[in-house]
Parts: sequence; structure tokens; C-alpha cells
Amino acid sequence: MTGVRPGGEGLLDLNAGALAPVADEVNVRQLPVTGILPEGLTGTLVRNGPNPYSGAFSGSGMLDWWPEAAMVHGIRLEQGNALEYANRWVRTRQWAGHFDAADAATRPETNPNVNVIRHAGRDLALAEGGPPVELLPGLDTGPVPAGLEAGITAHPKLDPETGELIWFRSSWAEPCLVYGVSDAGGRVTVEQVIDLPGPAMMHDCAITGRHSLLLDGNVAYDLSLFEKGLRIPIRWFEERTARLGVIPRSGGVVRWFAIEPGFIQHVANAYEDGEDRIVLDAIRYDSFLRLDAASSGFEPNPLGRLWRYDIDLRTGRVGERPLSEQDMEMPRINENRTGRRHRYVYGVLQPTDREMRGIVKVDVETGFVTAHEPPVDDQNSEPVFVPDPARSNAEDGGWLLFCAYRARTDTSDLVILDAQAVDGEAVATVHLPRRIPAGFHGAWLPET
Repeated sequence: MTGVRPGGEGLLDLNAGALAPVADEVNVRQLPVTGILPEGLTGTLVRNGPNPYSGAFSGSGMLDWWPEAAMVHGIRLEQGNALEYANRWVRTRQWAGHFDAADAATRPETNPNVNVIRHAGRDLALAEGGPPVELLPGLDTGPVPAGLEAGITAHPKLDPETGELIWFRSSWAEPCLVYGVSDAGGRVTVEQVIDLPGPAMMHDCAITGRHSLLLDGNVAYDLSLFEKGLRIPIRWFEERTARLGVIPRSGGVVRWFAIEPGFIQHVANAYEDGEDRIVLDAIRYDSFLRLDAASSGFEPNPLGRLWRYDIDLRTGRVGERPLSEQDMEMPRINENRTGRRHRYVYGVLQPTDREMRGIVKVDVETGFVTAHEPPVDDQNSEPVFVPDPARSNAEDGGWLLFCAYRARTDTSDLVILDAQAVDGEAVATVHLPRRIPAGFHGAWLPET
């Protein structure tokens, strides 16, 4: 999700430029490359996002964009070569109904159009609360993992040391919030209902070595919005108390900590600083999807900032401060540091509420910021950090992979930056014969 205006004045053309969907599935082999691809990059970058089956969006706001059908895109690299690009709609029941597939009843009832993660030897396409589905070789669609049939968040957290997947399920129906853990083999070991005063829109979570963090902000469900024709019934509630929940990893009592009003869309990371302090870095919005009393839409969203929350478990107080003055979204880290102290956060620059233009690296210890700026009118996806085994002693020893939309040619490139020189020239650029539409999230899936 981005901070782009979802309604009201200044509506978007979802069928032009970086947002425009594609109308078919293709395979393209032997892609041209500028520069030299690192031989250590052997695997597939997979991107996920909404793409209507018709090849055209209906409507002109973000709430018309977000819920469309899931399409995944894969760019496969191997030992210095760009072998293949392919895209596929995820074969859900919705897909089967549109294409008149005879086996519609056996297809999963979900729309996993948000994220991609590898867990327990499976590559999963993740939905906003619905069941995830396995992605098979060639981006084919596999089954829903056992134990996750009721659905999970699109942003579970994978512990790089234990192999556990920590997740939650948020819903407007009872139970409104369920917290869960799946072990390294994929078996659900924790599934706990958590009481809430009302259904909240939770998009992300965080973990430390011992705890999990739940984010209950000022955005919640309002089912009356369905009557206004909106496809996603969420909005800003001024009267809600924003708070952070801390729960032991293995489940138990949740401690809630009040914070300033706002909405946390995406988490960078969290970690423990001693026995009694938890640090959370995330993208915070002053408001989000606030209804405009003078129109039928929403007020423009402010842009997000990288924000730090210092949670004192002893006193119950939370300190808050911005870590950067940059307007940014889609934070990523070296995910080998998930739940542990990190120094670097990468993300997408947002010069306006309609653009994702540029890659930023924030040193949260010094505040130093470096950025990669694309050509005028081009846009880009989130950066995905891939460690370089030869530089494993450095947290930023690796590469940043992102997709860049080229406005001049209406095509996309895969751009690879050295994470230690974000403001330098690209290490390599893989040129695609067509565009990858702007989407949500993705992952690097190394060959095993």
C-alpha cells in the first residue's frame, strides 16, 4: 500500500503510466543486461500486486486499486545471466470464475496480491487477511498451507534464527484479532484470540527475540462505507486511542502502550535494547484515510516518515521521534537482522502522494541519508536487500534490487545497486520488454 490519495479531488488514472495493468501472461527468455550481474545473485525476484483480469482498472482511487486480482512477476537470475521474466495471475477461485475453469470449486477462496515470503521450504503469496497460497516453480499456484486456512496478515515476520513465522489475523468480524506462530516446519504452535474494543485495521507487525508487537492505530473498519460504494471499509477514527501491544513470542498476556494518534502502515524492524526496552522503527502517518466532510471522498493523506518508538517495559512509557525528514515508504532491512538491532533502513522516496521515485538508505545511528534518484518521470518499487556472502561481516554488505518503470518506453528494468553505495551508479540493469505494473511487495527467492 502507498500513501496516495484514495478519493475526493485529484483522482488517479489507474490505467496509465506506472500503475497501468497488463492484459496477459508471458515468458521472455535471455534478457539483455547493462553492466555486470553479480554471480552471487542466483534466484528469482518475485513481485506481487493487483492486476484486473480485464487488463483495465475500474474507478480512479487507491481503494479501487488495492483489492484487484493477484498477479506475480518473476525475474530469474543465474550466475551472471538474466535467464527469464514471467508473470502469472494467482489461480484463485476468483481467477477460475473469470476464466471459466472447470475446477473452480477446488481453487482457494482468497486474493493473495500483497506480498511474498519463503517459509518452511514453501514460497507463499500473501493476502490482506486471507489464506496465503504456495507459489510453485514457474509461478504456478499450489495449495494453502495447512493451519493457515483462516488467513493471516500480508506481513508476517520470519525469525532468521529460529525459522518461526509470526503472524496475526485481523478482521471486522469476531474474532477481530488472532495472534499466531508457525514453527520452522510450518506447524502452527500458537493461535490466540486477542480481545479488542473494536475491529482495527492492522497491516503489519514486528518481532524481537522474545516478543511480538501488534499495532492498533487510528484506522479501523467502518462497514457503512460499503453503502457508499467503497470496496474496502476502513477510515480514520479520531476518537480511537492509538497503542502498541507487546506479547510474549509464545503467546500470553498482551501489554498495551498508548502512543500519539497516527497510523503505522509498514514496519522496518524492532529489537530489544536490554531487559526493559524495546525499539520499534516504522513508517508513521499523522492521519490516514480521514473522511472529508465536504465531499464524498477522503482528505489527502500526509506522507509517511520513518519513526522510532522507544517502549519502556518498566515504566509503561513510550518515547517517539522521527528518524529522518525524508518522506518515504516501503521500508526494508537486511532481513538477517529481523528482530535484532539494525543500523540501516532502505525504502522508497515519495516526493508527492502520487509518486514513488527514488531509493533511500537511512543510517538510524547517525541520521545520515543517501539516495538514488531515477530519471525524471520514472518510478520504482520497494528495494529488496540481498546479502552478499563475500561481505557478510557488514550489515549493508549486499545489493538492493528494485523494479524501475521507464516512462519514456513504457517498460520496466530490474536495477541492482550496491547497498554500500546507494547513491552510486547501478551495478547492473536488466531490461524487460514491457512494464511490471506498480504493485505492493516482493521477495528475493534464492535457488536452494
